Amino acid sequence: MAKLEVESEEKKGRQEQNRCRVFSAVLIAVGIYAKVAKESDVVDKLMADPALLLIIVGSLMFTITFFGCFGALRNISLLLNMFVGILVAILILQVTAAVLGLLFSEKVQERTEQLMMKAIVRYRDDQDLENVIDFVQKKFKCCGVDSYLDWSKNMYFNASDQNLSLEAYGVPFSCCIRLKNETVFNSMCGYETQKMKKGVVSRLIYTTGCLDEIVWWGKQNLLLVGGMTLALLCIEICMMSLASVQLRQIQSVQQKRKQKGSKNLCCNRKS
Repeated sequence: MAKLEVESEEKKGRQEQNRCRVFSAVLIAVGIYAKVAKESDVVDKLMADPALLLIIVGSLMFTITFFGCFGALRNISLLLNMFVGILVAILILQVTAAVLGLLFSEKVQERTEQLMMKAIVRYRDDQDLENVIDFVQKKFKCCGVDSYLDWSKNMYFNASDQNLSLEAYGVPFSCCIRLKNETVFNSMCGYETQKMKKGVVSRLIYTTGCLDEIVWWGKQNLLLVGGMTLALLCIEICMMSLASVQLRQIQSVQQKRKQKGSKNLCCNRKS
């Protein structure tokens, strides 16, 4: 009996150590993110580079799912604890981000506007970013961040007589209004539109900024966005619950094996 109690205490100690390690790793990850977030240039480059963003998100997803799948298949408590710990941290970050977004909505919109402006400046320099901007402008039927005149901040579309580019005073083709019966698309439709009067321009290109259009779309589809967010949270809670149940089962099986081994040892000694 005394031996069983000692083993039970040792097991509890190991479990506490594992939890402390997982919690420490999560804290380190959050601390690194907070430190990197202070460096605005790093965050701006990350947000403005779709390929790099996809690589980082994909790597994180692979690591998390590896911990969960491998830990569940091999019944490794440490990996399952890490899986649960990371999911808890992600859940807390999501809830915190949602609350801060609601409380500081103006600040979030201002920051988003700054990032979009930097993306416009980098248009033509980054092919991936160029494709993303073109997709957004076509999808939301918009041009620029606040208006089509924002494209003057790009060196290729800059509204200046010193600008020798053929696209000077213009906007990208993705800003153009396409005709229903149009068979051949004119990719030069946005040329010199910044010189034209607004009444004329509005018949050729979209003049509304993309930021307002995206915000309007979000408000119109609030139930859809909220439903998807809630579904994601439910899936995360489900995964945490299942992993916790398996952890308890693993601990229960390990404890029974130790008890059985102790009984067999006692029987062998008596015999």
